[in-house]
Amino acid sequence: MSLVPEPHLSPVEQTSAPARNLPPRRLRLANPSLVIGSILVLLILGVTVLAPYISPYGPNQVNYSAVLQAPSAHHWFGTDQLGRDQLARILFGARTSMEVSVGSLVVGAGIGVPVGLIAGYYRGFLDTWIIMRIIDAIQAFPFLILALVLAAMLGPGSRNAMIAIGIGLVPTFARTARAQMLQELGKDYIDAARVAGCTHARIIFRHILPNALTPIIVQATLAMASSIVAEASLEYLGLGVQPPTASWGSMLQSAQGYLQLAPWLVVFPGLALVLSVVSFNLLGDGIQRWLNRKIS
Repeated sequence: MSLVPEPHLSPVEQTSAPARNLPPRRLRLANPSLVIGSILVLLILGVTVLAPYISPYGPNQVNYSAVLQAPSAHHWFGTDQLGRDQLARILFGARTSMEVSVGSLVVGAGIGVPVGLIAGYYRGFLDTWIIMRIIDAIQAFPFLILALVLAAMLGPGSRNAMIAIGIGLVPTFARTARAQMLQELGKDYIDAARVAGCTHARIIFRHILPNALTPIIVQATLAMASSIVAEASLEYLGLGVQPPTASWGSMLQSAQGYLQLAPWLVVFPGLALVLSVVSFNLLGDGIQRWLNRKIS
């Protein structure tokens, strides 16, 4: 390679001329967790919405001539002990799982976020000796055990499952909202809002809550994965939606007697459950990394 400057370029152009014969830059994802998680979550949500249109059969369509058939061209995921198509039941089971999980998030965040914001804003006796002690008492129980106990007390059904799982999520959202409130209280815009005569409710929900939403959204995506596992556990124990409604947990429960004869009855619902949990965990981790990079 010659070091002699090119005669037809000026010194400035020679300095700014791009280097030649350099290897092409490889495409690298800055946040693969966010990209992969977003794609998988969108895929799951799309399946949930479009299940009636893409399902090859009805979820409760019984065919006694096709009992316990292995995966084939007609039944991609095989059939169960009643001849029902496994793919159709998994697609509609995604809808059941998402409905219960999203409903539980609404309950958990709807209770936990206002409680945490109020506790962090007023502090003192209300925060230390009343609200946080109740939160500690709830959090003393493992999340899944608490959901099972509450579901057993309330009885089976999708609405009761939402309430049971949602109450178990309250401490997580309350602590997250309280921590954000304590962080925002020392900022200048809070003093400006007080000087302007804003009420306490307006300061909490109009000024502080929008600035505290980001960590709450991250926590919601991570809690979604826990809700899916809890929902499947309740279904497995018969405390969620009742048959013949398709759900992954009830499919696993009914398949336990056919592990050797028809292992596909366990494999495909289990894979759907694992994929959903991993997808929301990847999404939450990706959002958290993106926010940390943005802040730094």
